[in-house]
Amino acid sequence: MLTYFVIIPVLISVFLFVFSGARSARIIAALFQSALVAFTFYLFMISRYETVYTVVGEFDGFLGIILRADNLAAVFTLLCTFIFLLVTLYSINERNSRTFWFLLFLLEASLIGLFLTRDFFNTFVLVEVGTVVVTILLMYDRERRNMLPGMTFLMINIIVMQLYLFGMGYLYMLTGTLDMYGVKYAISGIDRSNLILPYALIMTAIASKCSLLPLVTWLPKVNSMPGARSSIAALMSGLHVKSGVYMFIRFQEVFEPIAAQEFFMIIGIITGIAGVVLSLAQKDIKLILAYSTIAQIGLIMIGLNMDYEYAFYGSLFHIVNHAIFKTSLFMCTSMVIMRYRTKNIDEIRGLWNTNRTVAIATILAIFGIVGMPLFNGSVSKYFMMGGVDGLLEWTMIIINLGTILICLKYSAMFFGKPNRELREVTTDWCRQTAVMLFGIVCFVLGIFGEAFKNFAFNLEMHVDALGYLEKVGVFAASLVAGLLITKFVLRDGKILSSLRNLDMKFTTICASLGLFFALTVIVTGIF
Repeated sequence: MLTYFVIIPVLISVFLFVFSGARSARIIAALFQSALVAFTFYLFMISRYETVYTVVGEFDGFLGIILRADNLAAVFTLLCTFIFLLVTLYSINERNSRTFWFLLFLLEASLIGLFLTRDFFNTFVLVEVGTVVVTILLMYDRERRNMLPGMTFLMINIIVMQLYLFGMGYLYMLTGTLDMYGVKYAISGIDRSNLILPYALIMTAIASKCSLLPLVTWLPKVNSMPGARSSIAALMSGLHVKSGVYMFIRFQEVFEPIAAQEFFMIIGIITGIAGVVLSLAQKDIKLILAYSTIAQIGLIMIGLNMDYEYAFYGSLFHIVNHAIFKTSLFMCTSMVIMRYRTKNIDEIRGLWNTNRTVAIATILAIFGIVGMPLFNGSVSKYFMMGGVDGLLEWTMIIINLGTILICLKYSAMFFGKPNRELREVTTDWCRQTAVMLFGIVCFVLGIFGEAFKNFAFNLEMHVDALGYLEKVGVFAASLVAGLLITKFVLRDGKILSSLRNLDMKFTTICASLGLFFALTVIVTGIF
């Protein structure tokens, strides 16, 4: 029964709402979450050979609520439960209210439901539930409340999902069903020109959920809100944005006759480059990480929209990898901020000597994100770039060079001596264990990356030794170039400082959504 995967997190949330005052209750919740991970792994093993269905209610055809777990849905569900398990471990000793714990697992339930549903309307409902939960998590803490950013986040998402709702209604008028499989079958006999409007409306909403252009200057600021709990910031950048990418994959499958792959590849390129530039302009370490997420999303979108199987599955593997090392980096960053009492990268020095465990976990995650050989990012980027040549290959190399530059800037915190008085904090072994487990996973998925990818996605794709050595050479050259650029070009940080305060007002965001919608209509209409 796939409904259990949604119900169990809700039951955990209710349990913690009642008993979260006791530390033992949080440990019990972590044990239940561990059982859910095992349960999800069992579902994943079944889904490698067959699609699992659950019909909620006794309705025939496409009239009822149908949950489906194919291989891709099971991988995302397993990733979700695993990350929430480590987030739970990370948060056990935090002084979080019962409202926090209730909302945390309610968010997990909405994400799992989103991964398992194959219905346009259920997707709309689950996204809205997730949006409301995230908004409350951003604003509920009275001591550090973010009312204006939280309400802006809510209003933008309301507008975005209205576009989705209009597109869904138009699609229902054309096909008479909201089931994705039913819609995919029905639109095969519909004139292409009639699909342009619903496709543009729905994909504009999905693009904003993926943090693609034109929202690259706004969503990272939400991920780095000073009042947001560290675990929420980690979940938003590490996992929540991946739900948008997942919806993009599913809806592109549904709209295959009209899917504008070249258009979204170009958007991915622009997004990746913009994310790199804006990340390098920041001094706030949370904003550096948040904008680097945008750069990696751009890289993933390039791979997903190539007409090349290796690149597609490499991008799927990179989604898994990015969720792991970016969640780890945000968790480590929050521990650094707590100790140094600042988010300014220029004021954080000597981390290697002040907290060796956090430093090691951060380094492991950085090795993963830059694609260091023997780490998970190197394997996924190898498959993403394996069949690419010419200008597109150089574009992906430049984006990865930008990622290296970001991580070199971020790594400055390891060296030197602290230039400010540090806060005395007690060692939280739950937090340190969580971030170290993430770091170890980055290394293990690098050593066994090929086997893991083939096992996870039921494939037979292998790493060519000479091809991998070539990519290692490209990485080494990029690293040298990154060191030189950091030392001689970006040394004083003044070149990009004018972009540091770049922001988009509410009206500008609405106008940019309209522009993206118009471009999508024009591109799909012409091509």
